[in-house]
Amino acid sequence: MIGLEIEMLENLKKEVYEANMLLPKYGLVTFTWGNVSGIDRDAGLVVIKPSGVEYDAMTPDDMVVVDLITGETKDGTLKPSSDTATHLELYRNFKDIGGIVHTHSRWATTYAQARQGIIPLGTTHGDYFYGEIPCTRLMTEAEIAGDYELETGKVIVETFAGVNASDANAKSHANTKAHESDANANVSDANANVDTDSATKVTYHIDPLSVPAVLVASHGPFTWGTDPHNAVHNAVVLEELAFMAWHDRSIDPWLNPMQQTLLDKHYLRKHGSGAYYGQ
Repeated sequence: MIGLEIEMLENLKKEVYEANMLLPKYGLVTFTWGNVSGIDRDAGLVVIKPSGVEYDAMTPDDMVVVDLITGETKDGTLKPSSDTATHLELYRNFKDIGGIVHTHSRWATTYAQARQGIIPLGTTHGDYFYGEIPCTRLMTEAEIAGDYELETGKVIVETFAGVNASDANAKSHANTKAHESDANANVSDANANVDTDSATKVTYHIDPLSVPAVLVASHGPFTWGTDPHNAVHNAVVLEELAFMAWHDRSIDPWLNPMQQTLLDKHYLRKHGSGAYYGQ
């Protein structure tokens, strides 16, 4: 690599390190249960937290650089996060994102374990997420036994590409084995509709930029953003939304989503060509 490329990569390692250090600051991780990554799309490289390293022991030099396509380690002496393949699959499909966060934060993970999405209930949600934060379907036994982390990424992409999250959530409350049978039947059809080739433009049923988060069923949340720090910001907001939604539903279990007009107002005043919030 030439000097400028090396400098850019070192800057990204520092940025990813700083973003990872925000996870314990904002109470999003217990022990080492989380990771942040960032991408240099021009170089085709992803920087990610090393696997199982305590936050108070990490330095920017500990960040691991991997190839976007192959996952091969390009720089670093430590093993990359065990969730690296999931991050790479999201970067390969969600072309405009620049950072990804995965945690097991308490309230968002509660919804993931309950296998329920988080519907928009108020303007805090509407300021950041333009609709329901979806929960994926359950993974099949073959997906779990196979390349698990890669398949996790594929299930997330599938969710945004058009598999109905509400239907999946409704099924998840039935017998688990029966649900897995339904999921097995749908996987091949869903995958046929999602071309993950890097040269292919995919039209998403849920826009990953308008809803920059997902709950992986029985697992936990992933968020993303324009860069690693923005992805952490979205993870903090998601955790707060999950906290509020749980308490809202404890008051009224049958609470309906907020008015669409109010959701439109709050999201669009902060995002898009007509945005006017902020300086």
